[in-house]
Amino acid sequence: MRLGLLTAPFPQTPLMEVADWAAANGFESLEIACWPPTTGPTRRYAGTTHIDVTSTSAAEGREIVDRIASKGLAISGLGYYPNPLHPDPAHRAMVIGHLKRVITTASAMGVGLVNTFIGGDASKNPDQNWELALQVWPDIVRHAQDNGVRITIENCPMIFSYDEWPGGHNLASTPRMWRRILEAWGGPIGLNFDPSHLILQMIDMERFIREFGPSILHVQAKDLMIDREGLYERGILSAGIGWQIPRIPGLGAVDWPLFFSWLYRVGYDGDIIVEHEDRTFEGTDDLVKRGFLVARDTLRPYIK
Repeated sequence: MRLGLLTAPFPQTPLMEVADWAAANGFESLEIACWPPTTGPTRRYAGTTHIDVTSTSAAEGREIVDRIASKGLAISGLGYYPNPLHPDPAHRAMVIGHLKRVITTASAMGVGLVNTFIGGDASKNPDQNWELALQVWPDIVRHAQDNGVRITIENCPMIFSYDEWPGGHNLASTPRMWRRILEAWGGPIGLNFDPSHLILQMIDMERFIREFGPSILHVQAKDLMIDREGLYERGILSAGIGWQIPRIPGLGAVDWPLFFSWLYRVGYDGDIIVEHEDRTFEGTDDLVKRGFLVARDTLRPYIK
């Protein structure tokens, strides 16, 4: 098991500088952000291009792996989290095209995992979204298989704003849907497990790890605090808007000893990647780094 971080909170810092800092501060792996280059506004914690897969050659990709390894770090996976089930066909085609390029680049680099979302149309119910996924995803899965790469899907419902409400932008957030995903594509697709999303949905973490543990291929460590005043004002039908507060591990409601107890029990021994979305520790690289250090000190006792 290795402790690492997702590079997305460092959008203006070159990848090798992020790697130098991570290695010097006790991290062992990186999930590398691979959004397409853009100059316009992006979703919060998205839009970081630490590897530009639109222009990186196979030789350049292997050089990145070697340079990362020379610093004592591994690459847990390449990360790109768009909405492949977006209701706009042109946008959907664009993000799927880029996702396929991320997969191709991962293969050329010898990186075994690409981490993403399955997507969702917020105006559709889960069963309607599943029917759409059955149309869209077989082609993506075939591309991953052809390139010898596995896809991990994060269990985030993606409901943070009213343009994502009520259905969210990621179907793969509940046990009911994960059973369908694994029945259809288990093997090429596995779970990128983030326990904070279970807090929001009131899903039992121990039971979830027990059931889906063999399919957990990658872990993102993030915490969640429930703002009880916000919940009182808005109620649960707001689906977290106004009362879910992403936090650095150790500052929210996730039971980390129980989390690691069950990960070890089901045999997970892969990367634990800190996903930093805590507004308390953002605005400057120094604040972002401070947040990562808080997370490191919370999680390190469980990772040897």
